[in-house]
Amino acid sequence: MAKVLVSDPVDQAGIDILSQVAQVDVKTGLSADELINVIGQYDALMIRSGTRVTEEVIEAGTQLKIIGRAGVGVDNVDIPAATRRGIVVVNSPEGNTTAAAEQALALMMALSRHIPQAHQSMLEGRWDRKKFMGSEVYKKTLGIVGLGKIGSHVAAVAKAMGMQLLAYDPFITAERAEQIGCRLADLETLFRESDYITLHVPKTPETANMINAETLAKMKPTVRIINCARGGIIDEAALAEALEAGTIAGAALDVFDSEPLGDSSLRSLDSRIILTPHLGASTEEAQVNVAIDVAEQIRDVLLGLPARSAVNIPGLSPNVMEQLKPYLRLAETLGALVGQLAGGRIDKLEVRLQGDLATSQSQPLVVASIKGLLSQALRERVNYVNASIEAKERGIRVIETKDAATGDYSGSLHLSARGSLGEHSVTGALLSNGEIRITSLDGFPVNVPPSNYMLFTLHRDMPGIIGKIGMLLGNFNVNIASMQVGRKIVRGNAVMVLSLDDPLPEGIVEEIAKIPGIADAYTVTL
Repeated sequence: MAKVLVSDPVDQAGIDILSQVAQVDVKTGLSADELINVIGQYDALMIRSGTRVTEEVIEAGTQLKIIGRAGVGVDNVDIPAATRRGIVVVNSPEGNTTAAAEQALALMMALSRHIPQAHQSMLEGRWDRKKFMGSEVYKKTLGIVGLGKIGSHVAAVAKAMGMQLLAYDPFITAERAEQIGCRLADLETLFRESDYITLHVPKTPETANMINAETLAKMKPTVRIINCARGGIIDEAALAEALEAGTIAGAALDVFDSEPLGDSSLRSLDSRIILTPHLGASTEEAQVNVAIDVAEQIRDVLLGLPARSAVNIPGLSPNVMEQLKPYLRLAETLGALVGQLAGGRIDKLEVRLQGDLATSQSQPLVVASIKGLLSQALRERVNYVNASIEAKERGIRVIETKDAATGDYSGSLHLSARGSLGEHSVTGALLSNGEIRITSLDGFPVNVPPSNYMLFTLHRDMPGIIGKIGMLLGNFNVNIASMQVGRKIVRGNAVMVLSLDDPLPEGIVEEIAKIPGIADAYTVTL
């Protein structure tokens, strides 16, 4: 009989489901060493946020078939290590959507009417009616940063309350935002015009400290900020200073850069702030939903069935998966590349299977391409199960075509995407040893492997261009690992692809674009 270890507290409904097909051991509070010592006995592991599933744990789990995270975020699981071992990692991407949205709305209302402070005043025997004068949300402008499932739910409720809705989401089209009831705006406009701002984005290099001293200075003095998304999106010290100085009216935070929250100037701000201990998913219904969702997936995998919310592999039979695995990696890499070249607000993705790939099972490759395309925006929230739905919700039209003609490679994949930076295309193929090669960029022939940090330029094929870029990168202490130029005719237009050992410092791309002969420059992180 299969054995399942539950190492964090989960609802009994999930344990009951698992008990139908396996022996379930509930052992919470295990240390890292204790977990490593026992994990080798189990076929499945069910966790929440308390257990860190490191590479060492995965290597010790010699019988593990599946790791189930009862919640959305899987940043406490080493997904690459699990994938290498063939272990399915699943989560519950929608189990706490309503709970998180309602927490944001509850904090907005409590902040507007000073409810926690008024309650405390009553407990202390006072009757401070004049002190706690509130504000109505009716006809006020709510700025929503991130229009995913949670942000969209907040938008629907806020619209019903009569609020005017602004939204920022670089991966959603204006048409889709309008369907939700929002006017799409850039961040600066949203910060400047909003009476309330609610954050619903993952923490990424692009969103880290999105709310900082500079952006706070652009906001209305009456603005109120709500964050139930991730800690680290707000510079907490800058927020405390703005609240102390009265340059903004209030804030309500459910998440923090470091949790549990330690010594912080936020604690001394009294009526201007509401702090809650990461309660976004803490409803009875959400805990039941995520426990049932993940337990059902673990049960299915133990019975030999596919998981519906696999984070790391699509729901395919093992034989098909083994054949397509290298090409899924190719598709995801090309998707991430073309998505960054095309910029945010992508409205079209074309996936063309060429040569031998035209006869293969195409849907997994299309899904992998979409997953790569959305990976910069959604991080761990996008997987092979929900990628197509996420694309549809963002108004991205996906076109699949096949071309049996064989070029330089027996099978290749061509992706084209249209976004805020225009339309770009990339083609890639696999070498006989399984290595990925980028074989064309915007129609220019190249032959380069992908790397973590890459720089692409469109320029005039003329003497001195390469030297000037190399000198500029050297001045910024950026090391070039490899360089290749692709051109169609001598002295015509050309592309240059540089693989870099280091990420590019802020502002360097703009400096490169100023070099005479450079038409455009793009940086990509894979």
